[in-house]
Amino acid sequence: MTQPAVPPVSDDPVPASGGRQPPRKRRADAERSRAAILDAAVRLLRVRPDAGLEAVARAAGLTRQTVYAHFASREALLAAVVDRITAEALAAMESAALDEGPAADALLRFLDASWRPYENYASLLHSVAATVTPASGRADRDRHEPVAERLARLVERGIRAGEFAPGLSPEWLVTTLIAVGHAAGETVHSGRMTLAEARETLDATALRLLGARPGPKAATPV
Repeated sequence: MTQPAVPPVSDDPVPASGGRQPPRKRRADAERSRAAILDAAVRLLRVRPDAGLEAVARAAGLTRQTVYAHFASREALLAAVVDRITAEALAAMESAALDEGPAADALLRFLDASWRPYENYASLLHSVAATVTPASGRADRDRHEPVAERLARLVERGIRAGEFAPGLSPEWLVTTLIAVGHAAGETVHSGRMTLAEARETLDATALRLLGARPGPKAATPV
C-alpha cells in the first residue's frame, strides 16, 4: 500500500550561524542517508517483507521525514532495494568470467551467480513480485535486460564454438532459460524442491536445452 505523502525534508543540518552546508557536503550527507536507508531496508525486509517506511526509518536510526525525503512511497523504496540486489547479481556475474573457458562451464557459473540473490533475498523478492504494477513490471524487464545480454553473449559464444547445438535462436534460448530459472525459484518457494535439488535440476535442464553435455562444475574465479 502506498504510504501517505509527506513533504520532503532536507537531510542537511543548518549550522548554528544560520548558514547552510556547502553543496558537496550536503550531497555527501544525502548519499550517506540514502545508503543507510537501503542498508536498513534490506536487513529488515529480508525478515519482515511487509515492513513499512516507518519501520525502516527506525531500523536506520533516521526520522520518518528523512526516509520520505529520499523515497516518496514504499513502492519507490522497494524498487531501489531491488535495484541494489540486481547490482549485486550483476557484480557476481562479472566476477564469474563468463567470457572465459568452455561455454558450458561458464553457463554453470552464470547459473551459480544467478542463484545468489534468491538465496539471500527469497522472501523479499517474492513479496515484491506479488505487488507488480504495470510500471514496476516495466522496471523489472529493464533490470533483466543486462542479465539477458550477458546470457545471450554466452549462448552465442557456445553456439559459435560448437559447444551448444545450433538450430534455435539465441534470443529464444535466453528467454527460455530465464523462464526456467524463475520456475526453479518458484518450485523452491512452494516447497516442492529443496534449494539444492532445484539448483541441480536447473543446471541439467539448461545444459540439455542448449545441447551441451553436463560436465564437472568449474570453480568460480576469485
